[in-house]
Amino acid sequence: MKTIAFFNNKGGVGKTSLVFHLAWMLNDLGHSVVVCDLDPQANVTTFFLGEDRAAQLLESGAGVRTIYQAFKPPLEGMGDLSEVEAQVIVDGLALIPGDLALSGAEGELSDQWSKCLESDDNARKRAFRMVCGFYRTIVRVANKHKASIALIDVGPNLGPLNRTALVASDHVVIPIGSDAFSLQGLKNVGKTMAAWREDWAEKRKKTPPGLDFSVPWGAMKPIGYVISRFAMRAGRPAKAYFNWAAQMPSAYREFVLGKADESCGDPHDDSNCLAELKDYRSLMPMAQDANKPIFKLRASDGAIGAHQAGVGEARHDFEALATKILHQLYLFE
Repeated sequence: MKTIAFFNNKGGVGKTSLVFHLAWMLNDLGHSVVVCDLDPQANVTTFFLGEDRAAQLLESGAGVRTIYQAFKPPLEGMGDLSEVEAQVIVDGLALIPGDLALSGAEGELSDQWSKCLESDDNARKRAFRMVCGFYRTIVRVANKHKASIALIDVGPNLGPLNRTALVASDHVVIPIGSDAFSLQGLKNVGKTMAAWREDWAEKRKKTPPGLDFSVPWGAMKPIGYVISRFAMRAGRPAKAYFNWAAQMPSAYREFVLGKADESCGDPHDDSNCLAELKDYRSLMPMAQDANKPIFKLRASDGAIGAHQAGVGEARHDFEALATKILHQLYLFE
């Protein structure tokens, strides 16, 4: 199984809608997919289920149906992780729902991260169980649903919660916008991932004996960036898009890959750019209302007239992106 995290500390770059649409497209292409919502805002859960159904999962006494509920026993000192009941969206597509309460686990995850280097084996075992908790949950659900790909949605921050989420990832896709803050976010993410990767490699050397699960490598291999939500005017990207987009290829190579600038100033010519996705405007809220991706919208959902051209364009765009990501995954096998 391959795990891919979608990570950027800048919000508003289309990360959640990207995960949602890619999950559906990968499923359409014949892959069994698990989506794990590790953003405390639980936006991708709402995308899949709608607000009412997502809210029902939070009710006490209804079973273990969110990622936070699975973590409650170890957080409360009452044992190991519970098995979460994933939500089956369609055959071959399952969701590990998010939970707003997940942000309350940040402090404990931070404490346990440092305790991975404790001299006492029992203390280290508990620390590794917690820090590897997201990974263990994803693996359990993926095995149960025979999934070959897991997509991980995380919130826009550089805190302990996301550090633990990234430990569970083999690969990372960085969604960005085309503006000054996205450029800075690209720099922040690259430096942070490098530090987390190195830190976890040292901790992994101290894996305690007797664990009943495999410890993730936490490779966090970057496989590219996606530029999302740029505005179109007269059938072309707005002028401001080109000004910032031209700086992304060199910034990605320098700060994410740690390589010298090759002076590529056009994402079209950059092999690290997985896609440039425009703002689909009214189609996106229409898709959210229908709890389905843009490329599955029908006339009964409101996609009539000129909207149908946008539906077809979205299918083309996301199929090309999914195919490119699959190609990147195969390169690492």
